[in-house]
Amino acid sequence: MSNIIIKNSQIVNEGIIIEGDLLIKNNRIEKIGGIIDSKNAVEIDGSHLHTLPGVIDDQVHFREPGLTHKANIESESKAAISGGVTSFMEMPNTVPAAITNKLLEEKYKIAGSISWANYSFFLGTSNDNLEEIKKVDVKNICGVKIFMGSSTGDLLVDDPEALEAVFKECPTIIATHCEDESTIKKNLESAKERYGDEIPPFYHPIIRNAEGCYLSSSFAISLAKKHNTRLHILHISTAIEVDLFENTLPLSQKRITSEACVHHLYFNDTFYPKKGNLIKCNPAIKSESDRIKIWDGLLSDKIDIIATDHAPHTWNEKQLPYTKAPAGLPLIQHALPIMLNFYNQGKISIEKIAEKMSHAPAVCFKIENRGFIKEGFFADLALVDVNRSQTIQNNQVFYKCGWTPLAGESLKGTVEHTILNGQHVFNRGVFKKSNAMRLSFDR
Repeated sequence: MSNIIIKNSQIVNEGIIIEGDLLIKNNRIEKIGGIIDSKNAVEIDGSHLHTLPGVIDDQVHFREPGLTHKANIESESKAAISGGVTSFMEMPNTVPAAITNKLLEEKYKIAGSISWANYSFFLGTSNDNLEEIKKVDVKNICGVKIFMGSSTGDLLVDDPEALEAVFKECPTIIATHCEDESTIKKNLESAKERYGDEIPPFYHPIIRNAEGCYLSSSFAISLAKKHNTRLHILHISTAIEVDLFENTLPLSQKRITSEACVHHLYFNDTFYPKKGNLIKCNPAIKSESDRIKIWDGLLSDKIDIIATDHAPHTWNEKQLPYTKAPAGLPLIQHALPIMLNFYNQGKISIEKIAEKMSHAPAVCFKIENRGFIKEGFFADLALVDVNRSQTIQNNQVFYKCGWTPLAGESLKGTVEHTILNGQHVFNRGVFKKSNAMRLSFDR
């Protein structure tokens, strides 16, 4: 493996920016800052670029095994690399659902041969897999996922005793999708009475409303407090949920954490007439007032992480009527450019982007030697041009599904280079096969 030197870039790490060189030796960061001798190293010109720690996305759905007509680990991790995402944590709702350690290891085996980015996988929960949960290797998986009251195939946990037992006995972090199923069912029946089979997509945030999110999130928090469980609540989508979280402790000391997803930061319900089912996702994209409060929570550190919930479906599936069109949207290729666009609008600093997309996931999940630009850490880096604009088109995406809800949107900020474990895997549209690794955790 060649040594690499990045010359004259703006290096963003832990709240500061320094201008200088960065030396990578083997797969680690060797030296940071100043003028570094580039002898015996492959040089990357970092002039006019910012060097960020590679993005760590703690919530993706890559659809393998069993749903590979929508996506697969190879296609979606390649899209991730093109967007500066160097590590991902993937959810268990595949076919079959990953609710045993054996099935989980089968996913790791697949990723080990075809993933472009570093990888980890959540174990799913059901009403009767507590023994599997208790056997997880906490140093080698990212966590356990619970769908709290909202049905997803075999992964619904609706037995109160089973849920209580998971929160009491789970040996690692629990990540939850929080929506109340009874609230959703009641609202859906009301919508069917009004519209029949022609429910318009703009009704989605009315069916999957703020009340349903709050009921489920607050219940999860009450269980976590009761059992001192390490809880991470995914994709906060409502204003009222933000105040469930606190910013009085450093992230490393928090027992209850949360995330915002880029689509809840970018879109609001005024986009439904134009985008329709293309932005149908769970939990739903809601009002502008919800979006503003999520931003407030993010910037005040009540919300800890920015993620994608990348969830591809085929174009044809998304053209189905509302009740049949699946929920979820592909976003991982443009998540960092979305945030760079917000940086250019003065909404967020580039240092805060690095914190929320790289540092915080590493701290929250206790990932070993990643998420920061530090000597001795793995060299996972994204070099970005904050001044270059792009207009997103479907024919530019690397997703297997071939479309993006951002088609036609203009963003200022691009990913120019991605370095993974010390290897230059993405160079302005050109890929070099990566040396992706399984993530490990300091627990």
